Amino acid sequence: MEGVGRRPFAFKETAISRLVLWNVDPTLVDAAQVTRSAYAEAFERATGTPLVYLAATAGRTDSEVFFEFFARNDVDIEPGEEPLAEFVQALADGFVRRRDQLPARARAAAGAAEALAAVAAMEDTVQTVVTGTIKPNAVAKLQAFGLDGYLDLSLGGFGSEGYPKASLIQFTRMRAAEARGAEFPERSTVYITDSVRDVEAAVIGRAAPIGVLSGSATESQLRAAGAEQVLEDLTDPRAVVGAVLKATDPPGTGIG
Repeated sequence: MEGVGRRPFAFKETAISRLVLWNVDPTLVDAAQVTRSAYAEAFERATGTPLVYLAATAGRTDSEVFFEFFARNDVDIEPGEEPLAEFVQALADGFVRRRDQLPARARAAAGAAEALAAVAAMEDTVQTVVTGTIKPNAVAKLQAFGLDGYLDLSLGGFGSEGYPKASLIQFTRMRAAEARGAEFPERSTVYITDSVRDVEAAVIGRAAPIGVLSGSATESQLRAAGAEQVLEDLTDPRAVVGAVLKATDPPGTGIG
């Protein structure tokens, strides 16, 4: 199973009831410099056109980013051509060549490892990712900073699947339920992210969004999008666990 080799805990076989989903970039890892160069190379390889005009990537899947690039850079293709698959493959290939750049040109979010470890130690809890990044690149980012061992990446939702984030949240919940033989109710699912679009996707996908001020969004923007809780950062593991408990434990339990 991917991403569980260094995990300091064992999943229970029964009574698993809480699902914690994390956005990857930049909530856990900021690899924007490496990602941008991989995007540019992949776009030119897939379309034959240099990537001149960039587009906002926060909260978007890699396929959505590609079509935004496509529109902004006025690319002409023959009817019936579909360069997305070639772009995705080129993006994966380009990231493989750049993996050794991650330690120098990327960074883990402050407190990310400690926050993941604290959530991993919670009872009746499974955590994984829902990210717009294609799977091999998301795994590479997490592995570069030793974060993958706290997550069950076999359950995650990735940009490779070609669905919007809200659907990825729902599919991930179903995968987790099937893999673990337990239900993960909507009220017991949270999505931790720095992006307004992700918060909106969580609301649509029936997961409680927890905002983190590690991206460009402000607290007021995250709250307006639907995040009832917003963390300054991930440096206080107790605050992260407290936010998860508050979002997932029913009223009247005295928790949170």
